[in-house]
Amino acid sequence: MPYFLYKWFSIHPYSIDFSPIREDFAGENLQKSLDKVRLLSKHISRWLHSRVGVIMNQINRVAIVGGTHGNEFTGAYLVQKFAKFPELITRPSFQTVTLLANPKAFAVARRYTDQDLNRCFLQQNLQNPNLESYEQLRAQSIYNILSANQDQRADFILDLHSTTANMDLTIILVNSHPLNLRLAAYLSSLNPLVKIYRCSFTSVAENPFLNSLSELGFGIEVGPIAQGILDATLFQQTEELVHQILDYLEKFNQDKIPATKETLTLYHHLSVVDYPKQEDGTISGMIHPQLQNRDYEPLNPGDPIFLTFEGKTIVYEGKSTVWPIFINEAAYYEKGIAMSLTQKQQINI
Repeated sequence: MPYFLYKWFSIHPYSIDFSPIREDFAGENLQKSLDKVRLLSKHISRWLHSRVGVIMNQINRVAIVGGTHGNEFTGAYLVQKFAKFPELITRPSFQTVTLLANPKAFAVARRYTDQDLNRCFLQQNLQNPNLESYEQLRAQSIYNILSANQDQRADFILDLHSTTANMDLTIILVNSHPLNLRLAAYLSSLNPLVKIYRCSFTSVAENPFLNSLSELGFGIEVGPIAQGILDATLFQQTEELVHQILDYLEKFNQDKIPATKETLTLYHHLSVVDYPKQEDGTISGMIHPQLQNRDYEPLNPGDPIFLTFEGKTIVYEGKSTVWPIFINEAAYYEKGIAMSLTQKQQINI
């Protein structure tokens, strides 16, 4: 298959109805692969002209977003640096734009002002003219900037976050798009601190995250770092990761995709675990010392998980080994969430 077709399918693997092609090929034993390619190209061309008019075989616009949560300073200050020195993120084949997502929350160093911005991107809400909270309106504005206008739509969105949990450099996938998986595999091959967490949704309509605005792209979660501060090492590591992503996308556009391993280790989301609570809903315990800071490490049935304020150990009662992440994340105390549980998987890409 010509490389431009491979690239197109890398971006849009599920977009074409192949039934006409299957009908053309049914019962045929074509002797020349070139004939197959020409026929495939004919159907692709017909499909494209009937729907979008042009073939998209490259990334044209990349958006780097920071400050989605106003007290996560790493991403917020990085996008401000990139805006001041745009040559750092300039690549020959695509445009890169920056966006400070929640400037009002950033100004007061709070996660949000009215509600969590990164839960405001459900499709039904983006089209709702009756919403009034600051973050809901801000989500609609971001949608208009990054997604609504076909000519200005971001083909790839990178959303920068930080966490108080010991999660190193985590890539958060919200889908299993082949390009996202290959890029994640490439990044993890460059740096052992890069982990891949997949929190997929059954459909885009159910995804409330900012990254739902583009099929390509993902979030980056770096930590541990306290809210409302900067850490020079994490700042530099995040910036290096951004440059590696932009360089990969540039090579993608130039038909020079770096070789990656054929398997990827990722941590697939299973569930969240709440803190133990009293009858009035207040928490009655904390993360056990043996579990603290052990994100991405196996948690086995019977292992300590909580320590109550009375000194009682509560153990994990699941039936199989899991790998917890976001352990003791400060932002989740308001929800009573102690951690997320994942399943470690090896997948072929």
